[in-house]
Amino acid sequence: MINPLFRRFALALGLVSLLGLSGCGYNDFQRLDEQTKASWAEVLNQYQRRADLIPNIVATVKGEANFEQETLTRVIEARSRATAIQVTPELINDPQAMERFQQAQGQLGGALSRLLAVSENYPNLKANQGFQDLRVQLEGTENRITVARNKYIETVQQYNVLARSFPTNITALIFSYAPKAGFTVTNEAEIARPPTVDFGDKGSR
Repeated sequence: MINPLFRRFALALGLVSLLGLSGCGYNDFQRLDEQTKASWAEVLNQYQRRADLIPNIVATVKGEANFEQETLTRVIEARSRATAIQVTPELINDPQAMERFQQAQGQLGGALSRLLAVSENYPNLKANQGFQDLRVQLEGTENRITVARNKYIETVQQYNVLARSFPTNITALIFSYAPKAGFTVTNEAEIARPPTVDFGDKGSR
């Protein structure tokens, strides 16, 4: 009687040989998997860059008398929630975890936008060069987040099409290449547009 383990090994070996001969996307999976990991790492890098800017922004704003405490508190709390999420390599394979991550980052972005809008009502902040420098850094970071996020979305789409199409879906099944979690937006056009941060003397929003 043939050993079940040997039978599975022989079957896997035969399938691998078949895939190698018929070109069923194994190398493409390897390439896109690495590209996805690299693009996700860049997304995280830019989100971390934004989080690192916030303590200095908060410290500068705190120096302004009578600044809206509720607005400041929302930024601090949103940053705390965003940075509390444990980000692991497996997160991109978990749609629910990815959704929680997106929600936290979206809340932080909204709180920051509110803080910057409110700061327009404080002439001392508008004249504070340190604060303006931080705003410029934040604007650049928001733009880099958008670029990195869009690159990740594009790479995941390519990977997922490969994972779901025939015959490469057979390769995905054999080697456990499951579809990856992407970003989801209500209005897809919005994600392609860099966030607008109003700098300088442009009046109230």
